[in-house]
Amino acid sequence: MPKPTSHFVCQSCGSVHGKWAGRCDACGEWNALIEEAIGQMSTSSRARKRTGRQLSLVDLDTEQAELPRMQTGIAEFDRVTGGGLVTGSALLVGGDPGIGKSTLLLQVVGSLAKLGRKALYISGEESTGQVQRRAIRLGLRDCPVALAAETSLGTVLDGLKENRPDIVVIDSIQTLWTDQLTAAPGTVAQVRACAQELTRFAKKTGACVVLVGHVTKDGQIAGPRVVEHMVDAVLYFEGEKSHQFRILRAHKNRFGATNEIGVFEMNETGLAEVSNPSALFLDDRGDASSGTAIFAGLEGTRPVLTEIQALVAPAAFGTPRRAVVGWDSGRLAMVLAVLEARCGISFAGKDVYLNVAGGFRIHEPAADLAVAAAIASSIFDISLPPEAVVFGEISLSGDVRTASRSEDRLKEAAKLGFSRGITAQPRGKSADSLPQILPITAIRTLPELISRVETAANGGGSMDSSEVDSAWAA
Repeated sequence: MPKPTSHFVCQSCGSVHGKWAGRCDACGEWNALIEEAIGQMSTSSRARKRTGRQLSLVDLDTEQAELPRMQTGIAEFDRVTGGGLVTGSALLVGGDPGIGKSTLLLQVVGSLAKLGRKALYISGEESTGQVQRRAIRLGLRDCPVALAAETSLGTVLDGLKENRPDIVVIDSIQTLWTDQLTAAPGTVAQVRACAQELTRFAKKTGACVVLVGHVTKDGQIAGPRVVEHMVDAVLYFEGEKSHQFRILRAHKNRFGATNEIGVFEMNETGLAEVSNPSALFLDDRGDASSGTAIFAGLEGTRPVLTEIQALVAPAAFGTPRRAVVGWDSGRLAMVLAVLEARCGISFAGKDVYLNVAGGFRIHEPAADLAVAAAIASSIFDISLPPEAVVFGEISLSGDVRTASRSEDRLKEAAKLGFSRGITAQPRGKSADSLPQILPITAIRTLPELISRVETAANGGGSMDSSEVDSAWAA
């Protein structure tokens, strides 16, 4: 029986199938199987398989020199990468279309070129004229950055070996193709092969290679997940197009902390750094009103203060709605269930809307207490203390647990002028054991929080801010 000359590869997960099917058995994606030819082993590969190569071994205590870094001069970008780009590393940057990936990376290579680094920008989606026009708009006309518009991997590698750049940006990896494969550009096989060759080039030459990756409708970088395993760092550029700020988040970093963020503000001349994101997210905050709470969160090593808004209203239809923007909808369902089971608050026939102001997205469970406080504030139509920050994790039993690095959260709040912290009291300890950076209202259980909100509401909705604050201090 002749050997098959082709197989079908899922463009979502990369799994291989012997025949076409409408649905991938591995990931469940529909219409994702594409036929690809089965490549033959090259002559060099067969020779290497026959002869082999001696394995070089070292001990764990072998002294290694500190990894050299290239600081870009853009502090927010350097923060996310762990202090600058590591020579010989490969980075993958993903984000929604039009979010500003190309703008950010053009600014990065322009800044490095000004510092004397040899920078190369290769675009597979735009012509050199389009990139030049963007550079002029960003004020980078005089930066000695070499530009090229090319999609052939062989041509790109030949140019890189000839020019020996310190940093090269490939925009984007899905547009590259190699003639060693018969698959179309953008397919799983092409993306995997091109990424592997570029990563190998970075390790051999010491150049830093930055790959731009498209994302799917689910927000994941398109192509096989093996590409994310190949590279040294995976960065996501996030943000709402309706808001002016963008967030660069590290999801993987072999040379620094993960979940670190850098905040940028989009303006006419490109992306500007935001050194104090808490002030940006709270910039448009008005007078204290019901249904709002200020959450003191952590993003990597950086404390960030954001406003959480909640609205509880009678349901207009038979099935109540639960709408969430900027937080996990499953986490909201859990908080509502605890409020109903432990505090006796019924949400039957009520719509619940939750929003994180400014388009920011919160990932940590320490936001539970702030969400519950904002919901209770909306139900009883009474504002929380106007100069208080709230943070703490809620358990299914209704207990409130402490959040990590409470001291850093309170320091950030004090720096921005807040005068009170509402958080959990450590088990078996008194309120005096909490960091004395700000006056603390220690909350042991969720019913205790609801009781304080209800007491303030029964005391009269006409209380001014000082009366509200003194009531919470009791």
